[in-house]
Amino acid sequence: MYSIIQHLHSGFRYIVFLLLLVAIIQSLLGWLGQKAYTETNRKINLFALISAHTQLLIGIVLAFLSPLVQFSSDTMKNEVTRYFTVEHWVGMVIAIVLITIGHSKAKKIILPESKHRTIAIFYIIAFLIIIATIMAGHLPVLGSRA
Repeated sequence: MYSIIQHLHSGFRYIVFLLLLVAIIQSLLGWLGQKAYTETNRKINLFALISAHTQLLIGIVLAFLSPLVQFSSDTMKNEVTRYFTVEHWVGMVIAIVLITIGHSKAKKIILPESKHRTIAIFYIIAFLIIIATIMAGHLPVLGSRA
């Protein structure tokens, strides 16, 4: 069971990356090009949010199954167990909170340029945190290990 969830979590990240990148690019183009905020924009931003939350749920299940997540006196002494028990999920939760806040704030904004700007800022910061968190674990960003 662990292997299946681990591969699902590892593979699903590509969907999250792709949707976040598409949302970021479209929001930057909309913001800088002063374009209307369309239903397509809203859906892509929403799908990026949903994919990040789905990845979080898969990660929570994985945390309960993973031998790399340990709560013992030696957890913080071992960089692998420390990363997977503490650092990885903290960084990812922060990123998902930023995505959620950005999406929520954008929904309340009336001006299209401001909607695009809000999504761009929050999603870019979240994306950078995701990349930095993965790199902190010395994992390949687009590799097979998770």
